[in-house]
Amino acid sequence: MTADSPADPAASAQEEDERLKDISRLRKALIRPELGAISGAILVFVLFGIIAGDSGMFSAEGILNWSIVSAQFIVIAVGACLLMIAGEFDLSVGSMIGFSGIIIAIFSVHLGWPVWLAIILAFVMAMAIGAFNGYLVIKTKLPSFIVTLAFLFILRGLTIFLAIATTRKTIIGGVRDVAEGDWLAPLFGGKVLTGLFSWFAEQGWISTFTRGSRAGEPIVDGIPMLIVWAIALVIFAHILLTRTKFGNWIFASGGDAQSARYTGVPVDRVKILMFMFTAFCATVFATAQVMEFGSAAADRGLLKEFEAIISVVIGGALLTGGFGSVIGAALGAIIFGVVQQGLFFAGVESSLFRVFLGVILLLAVILNTYIRRMITGER
Repeated sequence: MTADSPADPAASAQEEDERLKDISRLRKALIRPELGAISGAILVFVLFGIIAGDSGMFSAEGILNWSIVSAQFIVIAVGACLLMIAGEFDLSVGSMIGFSGIIIAIFSVHLGWPVWLAIILAFVMAMAIGAFNGYLVIKTKLPSFIVTLAFLFILRGLTIFLAIATTRKTIIGGVRDVAEGDWLAPLFGGKVLTGLFSWFAEQGWISTFTRGSRAGEPIVDGIPMLIVWAIALVIFAHILLTRTKFGNWIFASGGDAQSARYTGVPVDRVKILMFMFTAFCATVFATAQVMEFGSAAADRGLLKEFEAIISVVIGGALLTGGFGSVIGAALGAIIFGVVQQGLFFAGVESSLFRVFLGVILLLAVILNTYIRRMITGER
């Protein structure tokens, strides 16, 4: 045995295996879909902590402001995420938001239905339209981009027509008044943990109003239900995607639909259900918005479909389907919310938010393309 020979070949092999294991772990970490969103979120919080930290952005009221905006993005991004992983797009999400809101307002305010029944009707109609979108995509084999782009215009025009035909206006108010005492409305427009926040105010941890009829009450008096919905949807979708057989079906349907069919995956059913879930998320957003403002407007939800898709792409989902993360999509939505409100707190022109959207989308696509090449071994 020479001096350069290993004393124990087995030990040497084990050391080599450990090195390979470390490389494998590093590679797995680098191809995680959430990596870009995690890095972006840290960068955004640090940046606005520096340039807007003294403006109240991270006070209780400031946190609530950007949390609500982020929750809006999260709700629609969760549905878009699962659909994109399944290999499809839905560009009618924004129009679905306006349509669902107008349906609630017309049936509750104009026709006198109970608010809870109007809300349920809006969900049923939206999910039926989502199912029809999915059915058309499956049966015609047209790209979902084209089918849902058509419904973007169909739903927006139909929403405006219904509003004008029934009420002669495109903004319908009075929802908050008819929602008084309704059992379902608070699930979308109420707040939770109000007692806890009152206690925080008593301890001096949260600012209170100093004037008017609300003097002494906490400025932040609870967590809006929209935030609760956002958290619940993220948890539900993450568990569905990562812990169930149906989640595997979603990945398989978007990764290679034909191979998935050969292995018994009901690809058509999976895709249609994902279109329905996207419509469900859009209606959650619409209902919460109607309850918050007490009114519905036919033009609400404008461009939300693109913001949802961008959130998902920032979160690491591939545009080709079969790869993505709900957690990543939620982080992408949080980045949006923090930046949108951060620009306001920093006193920066708000139109630059659209510039940010374009830049971050381009960077996310470049990063995701690189990750896809690492996974597939493409050059």
